[in-house]
Amino acid sequence: MARKYSKKASADVERAMKKRKAGTLRSGRSGRKVTSRKQAIAIGLSEARAEGKKVPKKASKKRKTAKKTKKSKRKAKR
Repeated sequence: MARKYSKKASADVERAMKKRKAGTLRSGRSGRKVTSRKQAIAIGLSEARAEGKKVPKKASKKRKTAKKTKKSKRKAKR
């Protein structure tokens, strides 16, 4: 089975994690210090994507469908 992420992409994530651990990783928009492990991984993957490395696309947000109530279900049957 082929790799989902390239070795260079995982190296970018590793670099971001090391920067977070050292306390020097900053977020792009606000410039605040990153303390979250998940955010550090996201920054590393984002940078890898920008450089054109092999990284899967971001997961798309799923739309929420309106829940049907019992009354609307009964109306639909009629």
